[in-house]
Amino acid sequence: MRRGVLPVVGTRILFAEQPECRLRPILLEPDIYNFDRRVRGQEIVGIGRRGKRVMIYLGSEDVIVIEPRMTGLVLLADPPGLDHLRIRLQLEGRKHEQLLFWDRRGLGTVRLLSPDEVRERIEDRLGPDALEITELQLKSKLCESRREIKVALLDQTAVAGIGNLYAAEILFLAGIDPRTCCNRLSAAQWRRIVDATHVVLREAIRHEGSTLSDGTYRNALNGEGGYQNYHLVYDRADQMCSRCKKGRIRRIVQAQRSTFFCPKCQLRSRLHHTVRTI
Repeated sequence: MRRGVLPVVGTRILFAEQPECRLRPILLEPDIYNFDRRVRGQEIVGIGRRGKRVMIYLGSEDVIVIEPRMTGLVLLADPPGLDHLRIRLQLEGRKHEQLLFWDRRGLGTVRLLSPDEVRERIEDRLGPDALEITELQLKSKLCESRREIKVALLDQTAVAGIGNLYAAEILFLAGIDPRTCCNRLSAAQWRRIVDATHVVLREAIRHEGSTLSDGTYRNALNGEGGYQNYHLVYDRADQMCSRCKKGRIRRIVQAQRSTFFCPKCQLRSRLHHTVRTI
């Protein structure tokens, strides 16, 4: 999402509006009147990311923080439909004339924060970024936890940026059973998890994310992502494992989320496995 909306850097916000929507409202802070007042006329000077949040930096030093959650999209092109359009920034100065936030289920949030609020409400509450986290950082956050490793990887205060789909892919690549408790993992297993995290997420970003069968996720130009074509376990229940050719991918539920893994490859006691490089 961050890379997709980079072309709006250097544009100026003419106004912000909240289209009428009869569906579940998103969380917008402050209200649209004060939001528009503070962003109107401001230049977009940078686009960043913190975990699973898109950060839009303004000339005033305020930051628009968009958290898409399950079904939110940050778009430059026309959205999949107008019924779920939540916020529109009208722009001038470059090719793209609008920046949109679209959310089918209304779970996302849009906040306009000062630098101090960003530090207090975002930076201080999130763990190290998943693309940069080290083995030592991850171990220090989770090694004493009794939670299952798949569930723990979704804790954004421990490591920011891993979603449910990618946690399953990471643990498959690392050869670790997702039901293994964090306090039972060896140093070698922690190292494999970190290595696999970097490999999986960088490859997913290169392919612009995953658009599943429900078609919910779209890139900034309302096109499909491509990483779903490279999933090794996610949404492949009952299919033959592509690695060992012996096990069939199994689906279980952990913390009310689907987990996919190979019961042959991902043994709880397995200690020696080399992370595949891409």
